[in-house]
Amino acid sequence: MEKIKRLDATQKALDLIDMLESKFGPLMFYQAGGCCEGTQPQCFEKGGFFTRSNDVCIGNIKGFEFWLDKDLFEYWKHAHFTLDVTDGIGAGGFSLETPYGKTFKVIYRLFTEEEAANLEEVVLNTY
Repeated sequence: MEKIKRLDATQKALDLIDMLESKFGPLMFYQAGGCCEGTQPQCFEKGGFFTRSNDVCIGNIKGFEFWLDKDLFEYWKHAHFTLDVTDGIGAGGFSLETPYGKTFKVIYRLFTEEEAANLEEVVLNTY
C-alpha cells in the first residue's frame, strides 16, 4: 500500500514556486510556531534559513523541503498540509514571495484513522 503524504500544494502555489525558483534557484520552506511571521509558511533560498535541532521535514514540494518547527509539528502531526497562496502581504516580509504581493498559507485537515496508520515517515533534523 502506498504511504500517505503529509503535504501537497495547490496549482497556485506550484505556479508561484516555479516563478520563485526561476528567480532564486533552489528553495526551501519553513513554518514556525509563532513569533515574527506567526505560523505562516516561509519560503527561502535553499540554505537561506538554518533549521534547528529536532525540526521536522514533513515532505517536499517540487523537490523542495518543507520543514516545521518541532513544537508546531507536535501540535499538527495528525494533520495534512496543503500549501496555498493568497494575495496580499502576510505578517512580515521575510519570505521570498512577499515583494510580489503574495503570501503562502497552509490549509489543514485531520487525517482519517486509516490514513494515520499509513503515513510517510518524517525526517528529523538531528544536528
